[in-house]
Parts: sequence; C-alpha cells; structure tokens
Amino acid sequence: MRSKHLILLLVLLANISISAYADNKKTKKGWNFGILPDVAYDADLGFQGGVLANIYDYGDGTRYPDYRQMFFLEATYSTRHYGTVRFNYDTRSLIPNHHLSIDATYLPDAMCDFYGFNGYQSRYQYEWHHWSRHPERMDTVQYVSRAFYKYRRDFFRISADIDRSLTDHWKINLGIGVLGYLTGRCDYARLNAAILTDSTRYLNPDIESLYDKYVRWNLIEEAESAGGWHPYLRFGAVYDSRDQQACPAHGVYADAFFTYTAAFNSIVFGQQASSGFNHLRFNFTFRHYVPVYSNRIIFAYRIGTQNILIGRSPYYLNTYLNTLFIHRVLYEGLGGGNSLRGVLRNRILANGYAYTNIEFRFRIVDFDLFKQHFYIGLNPFFDLGLITQPYIIDEQDIRSRIEEANIRDHTSDNPDDFFSFDHRDIYLPHMSAGLGLKIAMNENFVLSVDWAAAFSRRDSRDYTNFYVKMGYLF
Repeated sequence: MRSKHLILLLVLLANISISAYADNKKTKKGWNFGILPDVAYDADLGFQGGVLANIYDYGDGTRYPDYRQMFFLEATYSTRHYGTVRFNYDTRSLIPNHHLSIDATYLPDAMCDFYGFNGYQSRYQYEWHHWSRHPERMDTVQYVSRAFYKYRRDFFRISADIDRSLTDHWKINLGIGVLGYLTGRCDYARLNAAILTDSTRYLNPDIESLYDKYVRWNLIEEAESAGGWHPYLRFGAVYDSRDQQACPAHGVYADAFFTYTAAFNSIVFGQQASSGFNHLRFNFTFRHYVPVYSNRIIFAYRIGTQNILIGRSPYYLNTYLNTLFIHRVLYEGLGGGNSLRGVLRNRILANGYAYTNIEFRFRIVDFDLFKQHFYIGLNPFFDLGLITQPYIIDEQDIRSRIEEANIRDHTSDNPDDFFSFDHRDIYLPHMSAGLGLKIAMNENFVLSVDWAAAFSRRDSRDYTNFYVKMGYLF
C-alpha cells in the first residue's frame, strides 16, 4: 500500500522564535514558527517538493499550551499531479467567546484509490495491481495494471466554521463551505511521461480500471462520474472538557451535528452532479482521554459514525468524513491514514459507517532545544470500522448489468471476480493495529509517523504502511 509520502529526504526542522522564554514555567509567549520541508518520491507519482509551516501566536502565555491564533500553510506538488495546497487559520481570540476556523484547500490526486462499494462485498484482487521490478515477486499471469484500483480526483474545499461558548463546556457550532470534486479515469499520458528507462512500468490506457468498469456498468452514474460542486451548511453542538486541544491529558470531547449538502446545477457547471444528490447527513463523535500516569501515559479512544438521513450522495462524497472544525488536510473514511491506519485508503465505501480508534499515548522524554519545548512520544493503536448503511447490491441486478455490458462492449468480465454476494460480508469489521512516533514542539506542532498493518488480507497485503502527517489522529 502506498502511504501519503515515501520520504526521501527530511533535511531541516527550522524553529524560529521571537517569543519570550521562561525557564521555570515551560510556557511560550508571543509568536512561534515551525517550518518543515517536504521532499519525497513515489514510484507512480514522481518527485514531490514543498514546504509546510505552522505559525502560532501565544499572546502573553496565559493560554499556553493553547494559542490565541494559528496559521497553517502547506504547498507541495509532484511531477505527476499529486500534492497539497492549503491555508488554514484558527483563532479563539478574534471574536470573544467564539472559536473561528477558515480553510482553503486544493488536493490534486493523479492516482486516488477506488476499491468498489461496501467493503468486503467488493473483492480485492491483490495480484491484479501488484507490480515489482523482480518478476518472481509478482503474478505476471494475473497482473493487469498498477492503476487498476485508481482514478483521478482533484479536490477543492473552502470552509468557515465557528462556535459559541454557552457554558464552560457546552458550545453550539455553525459551518458553511463548498466541496468540489473533479473526477475521471487516470491521466495515463501524464503518469507515463516521466518513465524513461523501465518500459514495464508504462500504464496501458486501453486497460480498464475498476472505476472505468463501474462507470460502464452504470454503478457509478453518468451524472456523478465527472464529480461535482457541493455547497453545504452545518449545525451542531459540542461538549468539550479537555484540558488542551493538541494532545489532551484528560477530558471528553463529544459532538453531534447535521450537514445539509446540495449540488450546483449541471447546466451551469457542465457534466457535474445535479440537484438529485442533495442530502442530509448526521455525525456523532465521542472522544475520551484518560490519564493512566500523570500526562506520561494516556489512554485515548474515539467512537464515531456518519449516516445519510435524507436524500442520496454521489460516490465520491461518501469518502469524505464530515467534521466540525478542519484540523487535518483531509478527512477520509474509511480506510487509510485519516481513519483506519493500515487498511487500504477508501476501502470501505458506503453511505454510512461507524468506527473506533484506540490508543495508548506514551510521553517518553521532554527536552528543550533552541528555546523551544520538545517531547517525543510513542502510541500503539488499534483501529476498527464497519458499514452501517450499505449500497444496495442485488446479485441478479449485478449479473444482468455485467452480462449486458459484456455483449454490448465485447468484454468478458465475470461478476464473481469483482463481487461477493454473501451479504454477511457487508457487516464484517475491518481492523488494523500499529505504532506511532510523535515529535512535538511547544505541544502543538506535532510531527506524526505511524506504521500500521491490517488484520485481513482483504484489506491490505502490504506491511509498509507508513503515514507522515501533522498532529494526532484525534
């Protein structure tokens, strides 16, 4: 499984501070900067370069480790159309008794993962996409394409979220924004352009991906196949008794909220998802942080669910995990580094699902360097997800669709290669476990490196599932 980054070079962690420093209090005042270069290489997506930066304003230090305001900037791009361009602003001081977050994000993804609908009801054929420079390590007879489980997805997001404190722990939230998806088959010309010496790595554009087949079978309808632009409005309530946001030592965070998502009319935006995809979702999340030994050992867990109450959603929006405040570049579910670490990204694609993440967080050592407060932590974890609202996949209907397509298009697809018609497979849990390394500066700037493995070979057969991200998962 390809992680978000395969790190080639991590050469600099620059920490520039124009803040006051108190040796006896472990606090921060004023402005603080964390800058991290991002230089990586992926065999399919090419070389990637860029930078990310966190800028914190701690004010007079009375809020520390919380901050008055924070700016996050990230700009990375690869030679074959994969990267991140993001700006995020978060403040608790601009409007009294309010928390405001503004986010603008663009994520081009030349090879986004697509494994079909309903988790285990869609068969995962590892040999069809596993490629190696060493023929003895791959099934050259069954191999189809490295891009068989891929499609192109460009993602855009503009959002503003605000809450108002009602009491010390209770808040109400309002959010507004637009999500944009431009989807289609992979751009094989771009992906092949940088391949110079190894002809076996070339991707044949005449070979269908799973996404192409779903479109041809009309499981992905024409109205949603190219993506769409979706304005949304969100309203909810929060109970928050955590001692801090970045890595709480104790407390509870629970939220419940509704998100109404519309679709711009296809007449205005061309072949995009139309008003037929308006829908209302409900999300619930419960997080609990339990101190086992001071702030040195913390037991933390998260339980959440997302379900459609009214209407229908295009397939690509079912990969987006709604959240009240944007802290990560992308919230995807279920499968991958943002939800079920070690499980194939977007492996569980359904209308509704539930999940849990369980961690022990060990704070191993604290130290000061360049007038900054650092700590190093380890966190073993266990993740689990399951489907609560599946797509309706009827065996007779699927066989009829594929048979008609075979006759029409002169193909020979076998439904049993792509689908399990045992409905018990839909509700089986997807599980994984692993270990994370955290390097934190001033409590808030946290570099996270997680390794994880799936319990089932139907979720992933690789054991090189590394994720390099900012912050804790929850």
